[in-house]
Amino acid sequence: MKRKSERGVQRHRRIAIDDTLVSGKMLGEAVSAILSWIRLDRRHDIPYLAGYSQNGRTIYIDRHIPLSFLCRGKRVWVDRFLILHEAVEKSLLDHLGLRYQHAHQIALRAEEAAVRAAGVPWREYDRFMRKFIKEVGDEKLNRLPLDLDVKPYRDEHDMKLLEKMVAR
Repeated sequence: MKRKSERGVQRHRRIAIDDTLVSGKMLGEAVSAILSWIRLDRRHDIPYLAGYSQNGRTIYIDRHIPLSFLCRGKRVWVDRFLILHEAVEKSLLDHLGLRYQHAHQIALRAEEAAVRAAGVPWREYDRFMRKFIKEVGDEKLNRLPLDLDVKPYRDEHDMKLLEKMVAR
């Protein structure tokens, strides 16, 4: 059970899982911990599906991305995987100073592990997401958040996109 110490530092109970082994259950709990710190916003147009605020506390998921999809008769809710990806990526950029491309690759691996741990085949999830990257990437950017972190677009040298974002 969580409780605050006198100095405001959160204390956590020990999880009764061997954390030295690969564990889908442990990964699920880690994702839930990340979700508890993040504010989700789905009201904007976000290039490349999802992004984050400059301070990292808000994760933006494009307003056109469906909340879920059907995979082998099972409903798969996508927000938790996208939030994990964006939170890991932003942390690596801000705290370790990685370039976007490197942070993105690590975040993509974390997203893949979480998808697989949830019992969802990565290929089917990835196929679903790729379909929307193309569709969203082609649309006009009418509703961008004011505090969207543009470092990923700068690091990708996507000058055309940056110009569109600034022109809004």
